[in-house]
Amino acid sequence: MKKIKASIPDALIDSIAQRFRAMGEPSRLRILRELMQGEKSVSQLVESTGLTQSNTSRHLQALFESALVARRKFGLEVIYYVSDPMVEQLCELMCSSELKRLESAWKQAQVGTRG
Repeated sequence: MKKIKASIPDALIDSIAQRFRAMGEPSRLRILRELMQGEKSVSQLVESTGLTQSNTSRHLQALFESALVARRKFGLEVIYYVSDPMVEQLCELMCSSELKRLESAWKQAQVGTRG
């Protein structure tokens, strides 16, 4: 696994932190999960996530401002898609890590109940 360079300038730290904050909201992760399956309109995202139209639009704007998603006009609709392929890799890494952590905790709990 590659190591993060210790020489990341402070200006980039702020930008990276903004992107992590944008991804740190459960509704935004739900939206990203949907967009990782393919591009979607706001109305499709409303239907698939169960969020309201205004919440979906607000979260999409935050993701757009953080350069995690991009958008294009298609007739009267705005279509959103994941603009940075690293977003999907990051989500996969975090999900995999969390599953391993939970499995380990579950195994430890099972050992503890036997003793």
